[in-house]
Amino acid sequence: MAPKIERIQFLRAVRQLHRVRSFYAAGVLLWTGSSVWTGWQTPGSQQMWVSVLLLAVFTTLLLTAVLSLRRIQAPMAGRPAHHAAPWKTVGPCHAPA
Repeated sequence: MAPKIERIQFLRAVRQLHRVRSFYAAGVLLWTGSSVWTGWQTPGSQQMWVSVLLLAVFTTLLLTAVLSLRRIQAPMAGRPAHHAAPWKTVGPCHAPA
């Protein structure tokens, strides 16, 4: 039973990372727009620097989520860990006489 439970928990973690990644991407877009807008309206103001700081925070969180997803999904992309016996025969096949 343990492998099935671990698999379910793994799938939940991947699903949660996808949701978090989407949230952080939206945050990056929001704070990019806010930083550009406040930089245009009042360059060098405290509001602009707070927007830039929050943009940096959300960018870091987004990169962390993306790297975590790649690290988790990397083993699934390759060949399976358990390899079955090859399908080819050892010697030549001859029809029965």
